[in-house]
Amino acid sequence: MKKIYTFLLLFTFLISSAQDLQKIAKEITAEGIILYRSEMASWYGTDIFLANYPQRENIAGYFSYLEDGVPKCIFFSKDEKVIGTISFPTNYESKDAKLDLKERDFSETEKNYFELQQKVKMRTLTDPIFKQYENYNFNIIPIITKTEKKTYLLTGTNDNNLVLFGNDYLINFNQKNEITTIQPLHKSLIPQKMVDEQIGKSVSAVHSHVLEDWPFITPTDICTLMLYQKFTGWENYTVISKKYTSLWNAKSNFLVILKTDVIKKINQDQKK
Repeated sequence: MKKIYTFLLLFTFLISSAQDLQKIAKEITAEGIILYRSEMASWYGTDIFLANYPQRENIAGYFSYLEDGVPKCIFFSKDEKVIGTISFPTNYESKDAKLDLKERDFSETEKNYFELQQKVKMRTLTDPIFKQYENYNFNIIPIITKTEKKTYLLTGTNDNNLVLFGNDYLINFNQKNEITTIQPLHKSLIPQKMVDEQIGKSVSAVHSHVLEDWPFITPTDICTLMLYQKFTGWENYTVISKKYTSLWNAKSNFLVILKTDVIKKINQDQKK
């Protein structure tokens, strides 16, 4: 009877643990998709705007965000006026995007996004926590919800054969748009080639996490994987930490998180 009771307790614990990991996986995936949709608006929005706005000297910057589920890319001038608004459908087809070049003031929502972006931009110039790499640049992705304000910082490159993971950060704000915390999501920059000179293209790839606060695949990882999927052709991607293994299926955009020791046990059983 005692053995049965112990087994039931263990079974209940395992089920509870799996449900917790499933919940975490859904939350990370949802956040990653928000980042991806914002970055896609920036990628395609830049192309559309520059093709239709000849006064390059008047452009000071841009940012993207989701408004009622619609991805928007906003370009602003040096005197902090909106000079271009590009709204996208879910397919991000440029021909279906709506372009508005009418100059106007920021909306209240846009003022907040602009302020978060600018504060992070200035902070990267003075705070040594942000690592700078030659020929790489920071992409700032602000997110505002009813309960929080934050910004993700990704490292980007113009190298057509590289996918960059790491050197990314999460910056949290209070309701006064003041920075409260800055967290590195990876310990270092992790460049990975889409096509290796010796082995060619691969169908999968992997990297590891060593920071204790970020043992799972990060929303920035998922954003990057989705952005570059059509270029890499990776069918799946794995992130391994000491305690957990995150398995990303690119075909279904589905994330599974398992304990690393469980993965090791499965691999050992398969070898027998």
